[in-house]
Amino acid sequence: MNILHLKYAASIAEIGSINKAAEELHVAQPNLSRVIKELEADLGITIFQRSAHGMMLTPEGEQFMGRARSILKQVDAMENLYKSGQPLKQRFSISVPRASYISDAFARFSRALNQDEAEIFYQETNAQQAVKNILEVGYNLGILRYAAKHDMFFKQMLDEKDLSCELVMEFTYCLVMHEDSPLAALDTIHMKDLGEYIQIAHADPYVPSMPLSAVKKEELPDIPRRIYVFERGSQLDLLSENPETFMWVSPLPERLLKNLHLVQRKCPENQKLYRDMLIHRKEYRLTELDKHFITELTKSKRNCLLG
Repeated sequence: MNILHLKYAASIAEIGSINKAAEELHVAQPNLSRVIKELEADLGITIFQRSAHGMMLTPEGEQFMGRARSILKQVDAMENLYKSGQPLKQRFSISVPRASYISDAFARFSRALNQDEAEIFYQETNAQQAVKNILEVGYNLGILRYAAKHDMFFKQMLDEKDLSCELVMEFTYCLVMHEDSPLAALDTIHMKDLGEYIQIAHADPYVPSMPLSAVKKEELPDIPRRIYVFERGSQLDLLSENPETFMWVSPLPERLLKNLHLVQRKCPENQKLYRDMLIHRKEYRLTELDKHFITELTKSKRNCLLG
């Protein structure tokens, strides 16, 4: 079965006569009849009911032609797209954790867009939604963030969903606060020093096969005052306006720290390792835009780690 055979069958179904369809298609009637018989034999169904009044679709044939017409419509649309001479629309889509080094890379990546039409999607969200966006929404790329100790759970889940993954960055969380915060004046910040300050947190931890309550207890240890904020821009606004706040983050770009008057510090007691993993469908082939974004992502990561 090929596209030409589908076109032959569609023409017969529309005209209702194999002789007239043969004339319309400029194909010898015996050859057209042979093609239809071979098509029916290959599929194991009877597409047409033959009678003195012409060719009528059987119930199986109606079902087959519904799918065939859908395929032919897509083929026509593809031919029109490529034969029109119009430039193809630039497309890029990714779901990412709320990480400033990634948004920094995305901002630099945006400069690669040329003058052609573009459709770009960039969503900051959690790991669970990033996977859903690829499997159900139509996103091409995602970045998952998780504790390295849970690597087995995530890789098993990705394999089951036929998704590939590649390490982007491995890091321990830093503390970030306003430069006027008393915390910024400390040479070394310990966990006990954080108790009187306000933590800004995401509040959307997720680990496959683990109860949410257990993950929250692990990721969000007891702090008397905590503000849950799901949007990175608002988190940064809070940090830059309220010296009483702090947040655990992946390393931030120096440019952002300077612009928002923030300070980044390590906490020697926090040695928990995290990973950011790039994911996509196993059969997906990276586009030139995808590759350019990954290049900018690598540069941003390197600058943050060296800084």
